[in-house]
Amino acid sequence: MKRVLSILATAAVCLTMLSGCSRKVSPGDIEGYDEGEQYISLWVHIIEETPEGQAYLKSVNSFNEHYNGKYFADVEFIPRNGSGGGYSDKVNASVLSGNLPDVLTVDGPNVAAYAANGIIQPLAELSDEEKSIYLDSIIEQGTFNDKLYALGAMESSVGLYYNKAILREAGIDVPEAGNPWTFSEFLDILEQLKPIMKEKNGYALDMTFPVGEATIYYYAPFIWANGGSLVSEDGLTTDGYFNSDKNVETMKYFRGLVDNGYMSSVPIQNLFESGRAAFKFDGAWEVNTIYTSYPGIELGVAPYIVGDDWDGGRYTPTGSWAYAVSSGAKDVEGATELVKWMSGVESGLELYNQTKSMPSTYAAYEQISAFTDDENYKALYEQLRDYGHPRPKTPAYPQLSSSFQQSLENIAISGMDATQQLNKSQERIRAKLERYTRK
Repeated sequence: MKRVLSILATAAVCLTMLSGCSRKVSPGDIEGYDEGEQYISLWVHIIEETPEGQAYLKSVNSFNEHYNGKYFADVEFIPRNGSGGGYSDKVNASVLSGNLPDVLTVDGPNVAAYAANGIIQPLAELSDEEKSIYLDSIIEQGTFNDKLYALGAMESSVGLYYNKAILREAGIDVPEAGNPWTFSEFLDILEQLKPIMKEKNGYALDMTFPVGEATIYYYAPFIWANGGSLVSEDGLTTDGYFNSDKNVETMKYFRGLVDNGYMSSVPIQNLFESGRAAFKFDGAWEVNTIYTSYPGIELGVAPYIVGDDWDGGRYTPTGSWAYAVSSGAKDVEGATELVKWMSGVESGLELYNQTKSMPSTYAAYEQISAFTDDENYKALYEQLRDYGHPRPKTPAYPQLSSSFQQSLENIAISGMDATQQLNKSQERIRAKLERYTRK
């Protein structure tokens, strides 16, 4: 019988403040929405016509088929602009006007900020069995102040990629995942590779400190793996954390990579892909890039390096878009059912089929041959499964992320004093946190 999905009209009539959906909708107003069904509005951060948008649309349609007669989900596609602000701007404006949808997508690192600012509310209680289908990193990312606020639509990872031919030439063996190279061992490896890569007009390491979110995504793991952290467990204190002695030590390690000539101080396009670098840190998409565009490169994935005193804890990159229930939703149970459906196994498989995004559930990985048969994709999944660590959870996350990026660039590339830079950044973040710490 059902369902055809329509996009919410821009001229919709809005309900009053925190009413639980962005416009008044009655059964029959939308094709497929029938009498006796609970209407659930949903916002996603992408254009409908994209592969990702089509995956979301298919999942919403399947939700409506499954819950025919009980729930009806209606999705609005709100693309981000070039700087990523379009979707976020609308969410922020809707908090003030009271026009939030019932369910919305949230970038994983921002869950704490959305929760602390009253944009989202805790999900209806999930059983241990329901939570067990998700990767540990997904549950951890979505939890703030011991309450579960969000479930990931997908996951992500970053690899330490290596050129097998170059490492063979140098006589270097790659360790197993549970026994990664330490900071000191990796420096010895890079020193050994330096003359070989000089002959190839390259560098041992293809590594950049990109502007924006990628910096903390790629390189906060160095902090965690060296016994440091960026913020207190409750997300409200940075003094003694962001500017700790351990973090000063880690930042100086980055500076040493530049000073010793193991990496270029300026980005060099396609350095690794052209065979002029032995190692590269990059997102999971690099595997497909090499396979499709640079088949001459023998690609491998090494374990992310760790501090000399690493305790075996979680430390590798994770995080991507998730679903949450807005503070305006009245039927939290129904909204949570949609969150579970959109983040579940079948939805994750659809997203992978459309976009190759890493799923958020264990069962989805078991059903995708790439993660069981391909050694590089398998290594990325196992790294995520066994060592994945969400980015810092704090209401001041945007400020913390930008401060980390600026500190790393100033210290590693410009050679500024590590202690001074981390202290300055800590003060900026602390100022943002004051509104949450005032009594």
